[in-house]
Amino acid sequence: MKAIRRFTVRPVLPAPLAPLQELARNLRWSWQAGTRDLFAAVDPERWAASGGDPMRLLGSVPPARLAELAADEAFLARLREAADELRGYLQDDRWYQTQDGAHELPSAIAYFSPEFGITAALPQYSGGLGILAGDHLKAASDLGVPLIGVGLLYRHGYFRQSLSRDGWQQETYPVIDPNELPLSLLREPDGTPAHIALALPGGRRLLARVWLAQVGRVPLLMLDSDVEENGAHEREVTDRLYGGGSEHRLLQEMLLGIGGVRAVRRYCRLTGHPAPEVFHTNEGHAGFLGVERIAELGAGGLDFDAALEAVRAAAVFTTHTPVPAGIDRFDRELVARHFGAAAELPALDVERILGLGMETYQGGDPNVFNMAVMGLRLAQRANGVSTLHGSVSREMFSGLWPGFDPEEVPITSVTNGVHAPTWVAPEVYRLGARQIGARRTDDALSVGGSQRWDAVGDIPDQDVWELRRTLRGQLVDEVRRRLSASWRQRGAGAAELGWIDGVLDPDVLTIGFARRVPSYKRLTLMLRDPDRLMRLLLDEERPVQIVVAGKAHPADDGGKRLVQELVRFTDDPRVRHRIVFLPDYGMAMAQKLYPGCDIWLNNPLRPLEACGTSGMKAALNGCLNLSVLDGWWDEWFEPDFGWAIPTADGTATDEDRRDDLEAAALYDLLERRVAPRFYEQGPQGLPDRWIEMVRQTLTHLGPKVLAGRMVREYVEKLYAPAARAGRAQTPDAARDLAQWKARVRRAWPRVAVDHVEASTTSAELGATLALHVRVALGDLAPDDVEVQAVAGRVDAEDRIGEASTVALKPVGGPDEEGRWSYEGPLALDRTGPYGYTVRILPTHRLLASPAEAGLVTVPSEAVGEGAGVLLR
Repeated sequence: MKAIRRFTVRPVLPAPLAPLQELARNLRWSWQAGTRDLFAAVDPERWAASGGDPMRLLGSVPPARLAELAADEAFLARLREAADELRGYLQDDRWYQTQDGAHELPSAIAYFSPEFGITAALPQYSGGLGILAGDHLKAASDLGVPLIGVGLLYRHGYFRQSLSRDGWQQETYPVIDPNELPLSLLREPDGTPAHIALALPGGRRLLARVWLAQVGRVPLLMLDSDVEENGAHEREVTDRLYGGGSEHRLLQEMLLGIGGVRAVRRYCRLTGHPAPEVFHTNEGHAGFLGVERIAELGAGGLDFDAALEAVRAAAVFTTHTPVPAGIDRFDRELVARHFGAAAELPALDVERILGLGMETYQGGDPNVFNMAVMGLRLAQRANGVSTLHGSVSREMFSGLWPGFDPEEVPITSVTNGVHAPTWVAPEVYRLGARQIGARRTDDALSVGGSQRWDAVGDIPDQDVWELRRTLRGQLVDEVRRRLSASWRQRGAGAAELGWIDGVLDPDVLTIGFARRVPSYKRLTLMLRDPDRLMRLLLDEERPVQIVVAGKAHPADDGGKRLVQELVRFTDDPRVRHRIVFLPDYGMAMAQKLYPGCDIWLNNPLRPLEACGTSGMKAALNGCLNLSVLDGWWDEWFEPDFGWAIPTADGTATDEDRRDDLEAAALYDLLERRVAPRFYEQGPQGLPDRWIEMVRQTLTHLGPKVLAGRMVREYVEKLYAPAARAGRAQTPDAARDLAQWKARVRRAWPRVAVDHVEASTTSAELGATLALHVRVALGDLAPDDVEVQAVAGRVDAEDRIGEASTVALKPVGGPDEEGRWSYEGPLALDRTGPYGYTVRILPTHRLLASPAEAGLVTVPSEAVGEGAGVLLR
């Protein structure tokens, strides 16, 4: 018989055990080993059965056991110590509070993301974007950065993956009860739940409650539309992560962006938390937050253009995708229908809202509303998530800044990092604590600093190798358990599964490959030559074993076919003890998989991997990377701690040919370099050269791949400048800047470089060109512009590379024709083919970059002798 309504009955703890609730409700337990050990001591068997979830554990412990613990002085002493430690963590000054000029840093930052991977006990993530967002919040908490996280609460989360008998991916969506999660409702002073409302077409409303997850020091606000006051359609808006059609996704993103800002305002009013000075959009899904902020400022008296300038100044936008297909794009009319007098934000002109996201640039579709484009137009500061991805993003979005070379597009980069306390195996942590002490180990994992990691070099070889074998053995046990469960789901009986006891070997070189399954990540590249792969797996002297996991999007049949192709290979009785596919990849699996592998494999199509943080998590556990030079590996690869798979980009235009070449390169590396290095033994009977690579990985990569390093960079490069810009953008300043931009845009068609002359005694290294330039400024004055010489080496088509700029100075007033003269020296500081040109840019003290206004004037082909001269 099925229940007509579901609810959760919470346990009543004896008074001495009350701090257990406090510890369970702060998600810091997910990365604080001592707290997890405390919960395990409550009831080891039930802790294991709960999947390491304190809320589930406390709901299952019998009253007799609780009474026993309440009388156990040793346990109560541990409980008091853990509770006191948490309170100190929440209250004490941390890195952020001790910075020079800390009072000038943002009082708060609102961080918006469509998904957050905090812990498997809060399943609100699908992959790398969500895990990165979760690590961002945890690292901010450890550093004391006053972040407020904003997301949605999906009642079905992301799908659970299983396999059919023939290896086809199947999806299920289990119902999530927020009352069973470590969440609390945001409530008004009278105790009623706080509600956020959005207006919909046709006079309908979308209501959402706000759930609060406490992530250490960071509050995470999660909006939930499954409330009784909503109609059936509206209740389903937050049903699934990345589910539904275009209108469903649009409503999710309006609720995240517009509703999210309203939730932050409500939270700050109810709790006294400082209001955010900076708004950070993690990918384009939350882009409508900027529109809501424009409406807020409009209600305070600013017109649209002035409000736009104020909003942009204090906004940060992070793009995570190097492929246009990864960006949400909506039909213009669909977006228009949801705004204006009959829907949301009626005070704003719908056409102005549409103008923020329309692809009104060369190569774009003017009838498409692009969420990433809106994110870039609404943020004065933007970044990619690795150095290479920053370059790819500047090229990808260069159409928004016509006239500028891609390298001048104002998109910087902050390379992702991972939260080490979450991803480092307890055994690795204990080895570090034994070597340098628990406190220094905690600092090394959360704050970073190479001096804290150098002590790894003093750990004896035997200890390193025993640790690696222990972790590999734990992975073997985990794989067998999961594989048995998977085959039972596929319909196998116990009599068919005896072979699973022999799957994998704790003494065999183990390779891990786990990620989402879009085509560019090339799940099946390893299968290009199945016979060669089989020989690698079954080699009698130097065998290899591989653990693979990954989910295809439910609507991606191509990805599902890749999964099925791999599963069918792993089902082959000849190799199934050496290669396995584990369904339902998630955080719980990952925390066993990364430490247990010797090699982490990554073979995307370069340069389509924005960052690829899974290899970072593996590296923190002493796993070596074998990867295409893409994402973070392109930035930090060195032969001392891994291998680079050669790529055929630029030489093989045929995709099949490219895959064949790169798969062959992968096989060669495994056969000739990786496997021999693993099995080669030194004088002490240990693979000492492999162990040295493990050391190099930990000491050199360890400090770089930390989320603490990443968040510090966000604070210094983006959050602090955005806060300063936001404070400078007073209402009067915003109006002045908007009016100045409008005036400059009107006048710009009459701005021109009329004449360029250059004089020098000789074109030799160290000589100086004296530049003389005449320009027409129309209705503008020299204070409105900067005239620059741009110089550098030139290629065969006279394009300037590695350019440097020199600002030229005005000399005298305008001549009779209204032209202004500019002069300046240009030093010839490089040999070889060399060239220069001259350009005019608008300039204003409140612009974040010369390209911000999107205006530039360069010479026509005949503006005077010497213009664009080439020196050879």
